[in-house]
Amino acid sequence: MRDPHSPTLRLRRLAAELKQGRENAKFTVSQAGQALGWTASKISKIETTETKRILAADLDRLMDLYKIRDPARREAMQALARDAKERGWWSKYREIFGSQALPDFEAEASVIRTFEGLVIPGLLQTPEYAEALFQGGRYTGPEDIERRVEARMARREILTRFNPVRLRVVLDEAALRRMIGGHGAMLAQLRHLLYMAELPNIDIQLLPFSAGSHAALVAPFSILEFPEHLDPPIVHVDTVTDSVFFEQPGDVERYSVAFGDIQGTAISTSQSARFITDLLRSLESEQ
Repeated sequence: MRDPHSPTLRLRRLAAELKQGRENAKFTVSQAGQALGWTASKISKIETTETKRILAADLDRLMDLYKIRDPARREAMQALARDAKERGWWSKYREIFGSQALPDFEAEASVIRTFEGLVIPGLLQTPEYAEALFQGGRYTGPEDIERRVEARMARREILTRFNPVRLRVVLDEAALRRMIGGHGAMLAQLRHLLYMAELPNIDIQLLPFSAGSHAALVAPFSILEFPEHLDPPIVHVDTVTDSVFFEQPGDVERYSVAFGDIQGTAISTSQSARFITDLLRSLESEQ
C-alpha cells in the first residue's frame, strides 16, 4: 500500500520547482505569461499555490518554456501535480480539521516538536481521554464527539507506520495533574504515555512545576519539519476557533528558539518517565 502523502506539500513543492525553473530561465512572471499567451496573474497564482490543480498540458508547456528537458525530472514534476489533486483520508473530516488540515502536513513530516501546557498532546491521547476532552467543551451530540475522537485516533498512525515521524514532546506537569475523564481514564492515559515513550521515535520530556517560569507560558504549538529541502518547516498553533500556521522563516525561528529553551529547562526523558511512573503508582494506590 502506498504511504500517505500531503497534497498541499506536493503542490508547494511543484510551485517552488516551477518558480526556480522560471528564474533559472531568466524569465519574469510577465515575460513567462506573455511567451505562453497567459496572463502574468496565471503564472503568479501557480507559483503561490493559489491554483490548486495544474493541468498536465499546462505543466508541459511551462517545463518546455523553462527548458526543463530531463525526462526523470519532468515525470517527477508531473507526479507532484497528480499527487496534489488527490485527497487525503482527512478530507472526510473537513468539518473537524478545517480547510487547512494539520494531518495534511503530518503525513509527510519527518520530525514534529510539540509543546503542551494543559493537556496530553493529541497524537498521544487515548480514545477515552480524547472523548472526555471533547465533552468538556460546549455541548455537542454523541455522534459528533465520536467522529472527533475517530479523526484524532486516525492521526496517530504516523507514529507507528513504517518510517514513522520522530516526535519530540515537552509537556507541562499540569497536563499530567489535570484529571480528564475520571480516575480510570487518567490511569489508562498515563500507561499509554509511558508505553509510547518507550518507542525509539518518541521522546517525552516533562516541565515540572518546580521549573517555575519558562519560555512557553503561552499557547501550545508544534513545529513540523520535512525531509525535502523544498519543504521548509512550519509552525502550527491551536486556537479556540481555528488552527493557525506560520510559515515565514522569522516566525519559525522564534518558535524553534522557544522550543529549544523549554527543552533545556525540562527534565530528561528518563527522569520524565520516572516522574510519570511515580504519578501512575500514586493514582493506582487510590483505587
